[in-house]
Amino acid sequence: MSLDKVMMPVPDGHPDVFDRQWPLRVADIDRDGRLRLDAAARHIQDIGQDQLREMGFEETHPLWIVRRTMVDVIRPITFSDMLRLRRWCSGTSNRWCEMRVRIDGRKGGLIESEAFWININRETQMPSRISDDFLAGLQRTTSIDRLRWKAYLTAGSRDDALEIHEFPVRVTDIDLFDHMNNAVYWAVVEDYLAAHPALLKAPLRVTIEHEAPVALGDKLEILSHVYAPGTSDRCGPGLADRTVTTLTYAVGDEIKAVAALFAL
Repeated sequence: MSLDKVMMPVPDGHPDVFDRQWPLRVADIDRDGRLRLDAAARHIQDIGQDQLREMGFEETHPLWIVRRTMVDVIRPITFSDMLRLRRWCSGTSNRWCEMRVRIDGRKGGLIESEAFWININRETQMPSRISDDFLAGLQRTTSIDRLRWKAYLTAGSRDDALEIHEFPVRVTDIDLFDHMNNAVYWAVVEDYLAAHPALLKAPLRVTIEHEAPVALGDKLEILSHVYAPGTSDRCGPGLADRTVTTLTYAVGDEIKAVAALFAL
């Protein structure tokens, strides 16, 4: 698998696809009424917590860290729409899993996503084995039971960055792990899209991989690079014909995360 992977289609009608609806609210949209990526990331987190509760494992498996999230904006979802979110497992191992979330708007908008989630032990704060009964429930929608981690993205260098700018970390960005919450990383992407709106004119894939946490007080800088078709193989041979933009999240010399954006 690589950055241009094909996501598992929704298994329509499967009893273990978790299905919820709620309205798109004003705090989740941009100036044009589009559901923002950081808001979509929060919805992806929220339905995950709802499914965990529904399955009866919120007490025994309360803490999860996302290592990678891939989001495809196929058609923008716009204000006053009703969101339908469906969530199911697309791959497992004994300590982590990949979870798909499809977000449909009644007006025809569509966002697809897949996230790599790691189960964390409350006491040790380290990856922890998923219980057999929980794992059995996850595996009802997938045949992949030996899921392995493979990084898709490579950090960009300061030396050849097109732009470097600081992203202030606020106290409201910090979660119960004392780290910057996953959804805030997507606000960085929204900042970039605001300055490069042409990227939203066609279906867009955005992927974020997390390397290390960002803490309150960190001087977080965003390094942007744009790779023209045929100029770099860093994103895999399947993307050789496309322009790929990367955003590298750095604190000093330490890489915290990397994002990649390209047209589908």
